[in-house]
Amino acid sequence: MGAELFAGRMTAEAEGEVTVFLIGMRINRFRALRSWLPVFRAMPRMLRELSRDKESGMLSYQLLFGAPRVLYVVQYWDSHEKLLEYASAQGKEHRPAWAAFNRRMREGRDKVGFWHETYVVPAGAHEAIYLNMPAFGLGQATGVVPVGRRGDRAADRLSLN
Repeated sequence: MGAELFAGRMTAEAEGEVTVFLIGMRINRFRALRSWLPVFRAMPRMLRELSRDKESGMLSYQLLFGAPRVLYVVQYWDSHEKLLEYASAQGKEHRPAWAAFNRRMREGRDKVGFWHETYVVPAGAHEAIYLNMPAFGLGQATGVVPVGRRGDRAADRLSLN
C-alpha cells in the first residue's frame, strides 16, 4: 500500500536551521562498469550506516533520478558540522569510498561524473507545502504538521527579517 498519506495541506515541522546535501553521479560511459558501479554501490552502504546511527546528524534522505544517466541523493542534516564530521571521520564508510573513487577517477578519467552541493539554510529561511502526500523531503526529515500551525501562506511560513 505504501507510506501513510496525509490528506490536505501540510508543511514541514522544521523550525530551526537545516542543512541540505545533494550528492550524485552521472554515468558518462555505461559500458565502463568498473568505473561507475563501485560508486553506485558505495552510497547505499553510507546511507545504511548513517540511518542506523541516530547521532550522525542525518535526518532523512531521498534517492532520485535526474536527467538521463544521473542518480542523486537529497539528504537532510540537523547541522553542517555533523555532515562535515562524517565526511572526515576515520573508521566510517565515507573515507574508504572517497579514496577508492579518487583512484578510479585518475584511472578512468571521464567515465563517471560526480557532484555534490551543500546548503546551510538558516531558521526561517525555508518553507514547504505538501498536498495529499505522504511525508516527503524536509517533511519526512522533521515531520509534518497542518499548514495553519506555521501559517497559511508561504510568506507566513518564511520568517525572513
